[in-house]
Amino acid sequence: MTLQTLNLMPGDKPFRADPKNSYTLPARFYHDAEIWAAEKDAIFYKTWYYAGHVSQVAEPGKFLTVKIHEQNVFVARSRTGELNAFFNVCPHRGHELVSGTGKKNIITCPYHAWAFDFDGNLRSARNTENVEGFRKEEFSLKPVKVEVFCGLVLVNLDENAIPFAEQMGELESEIRHYVPSVDDLQFAQRDTYEVEANWKVLMDNFLECYHCAPAHHDFVDLVDMDSYRTITCGLYSSQCAGQPRTMNARAYKFEAGDVDFGYAGWFVWPNFTIWAYPGEANLSVLQMNPTAPEKCVEYQDWFVKDGEVTQQLRDAINYQKDVLQPEDIGLCESVQKGLKSSGYNQGRFVVDEGLTELSEHAVHHFQKLVAGALGARLDPEAEQ
Repeated sequence: MTLQTLNLMPGDKPFRADPKNSYTLPARFYHDAEIWAAEKDAIFYKTWYYAGHVSQVAEPGKFLTVKIHEQNVFVARSRTGELNAFFNVCPHRGHELVSGTGKKNIITCPYHAWAFDFDGNLRSARNTENVEGFRKEEFSLKPVKVEVFCGLVLVNLDENAIPFAEQMGELESEIRHYVPSVDDLQFAQRDTYEVEANWKVLMDNFLECYHCAPAHHDFVDLVDMDSYRTITCGLYSSQCAGQPRTMNARAYKFEAGDVDFGYAGWFVWPNFTIWAYPGEANLSVLQMNPTAPEKCVEYQDWFVKDGEVTQQLRDAINYQKDVLQPEDIGLCESVQKGLKSSGYNQGRFVVDEGLTELSEHAVHHFQKLVAGALGARLDPEAEQ
C-alpha cells in the first residue's frame, strides 16, 4: 500500500511501539476517505467477521446474512447439518439471493429463479437445458470460510485464513470461565445504533475506562473499579472486574447467578466486542460496522439462556440500550468532530506503571494493529 497519508507527515508526532512513549494515530486516520477505503482490503476482507449466533441457524434451511462493506455473505444450515457460508450473489447475473434471516427449503434467486441447495449446488436453472455446453457445476455458489466459537458464527473472506480459535489463543477459556453456561445461550434480540463517527473512534472508546468515572456514573456504581484491569493478548484484549461494587446498583439490580463477577468484556480484532454483565447468564456482542469514513452502524446482539429475557436481564439490557450506549455515542460523536479541528492532530496515551483501570494501553494495542495491517510507517526510529 503506497498512500502517503499512511506515513509520517509534517506536523505528526511519532506513533511508537511502546505505548508509554507514543502519540496516538494522527487524526486523518479517522476521517480520510483513502485510508477508510484502504481498510477494506487490508483489514476487513482478511479478518474474521462476526455474523450472528449459532442458535439463529440451528435447523436445516435456516440462514442469516451479513454485509462486510460491499461484500454480502449468507450462512445456512444444510439438510445434512453442515454449517456453510457463501457469497450472497447469484452466479447468473449477480442478483442478491437472500436477505435478513429466515428459513427456506431451497434458495431461489428472485431475478430469474435459478435455484440452489444449502451446499451451494445449482439445482435448477430454467431453459438452460436448451443452452449448448451449459454445465450446472460451473455455477455453484462461491464458498466463504465459516466457524462457530462459543456460539458465535464468524466468517472470513480470505480463503487462506488461519482458524479463528487458533488466532485467539486463550479467549475461549476466558469466556467459559466467566460464562460457564455459554453453550446454553440463545439469540434474544438485536439493538441497532447509527453513529456519526469513524468505527475506530468507537473501538478506542471501548478499550479504555479512563472516561468511565466522569462519563458513566451508573457503570462505576455497578462495577468495582479497583479490580478492573485490561490485558492485551495478540488479536484480542480483555477488560474485567473481579466483583460488582453492589448488587443494588443504579444501573440495575440483580442477584448473584452464573455470572457472579462485576463485568467482563473482550475486544476482538478488528471490530467487535463481547460483553458479560453480572447476574443471570448472559453474553452480548457489540459490533462496529463502518458505513462511511465518519459513519458507523453498531449492532448489539444479546444471548441469554434459552433465548428468554427475564426481568433481571431486561433491566440489564435496558441499561445498556437507554443509558450506557447513548453516553458512549455522545462521547464518540463529539470526538469525531474534534478530530476534524485544525487545533488537533494527536494526543498522548495515558499509560501508568500498574496498568490500572485508568490506563490506555489497550487503545494503543488496537491502534498498533490498525497501523500494522495498513502498513503505516509512523515511527522514524523504527525505519532506521
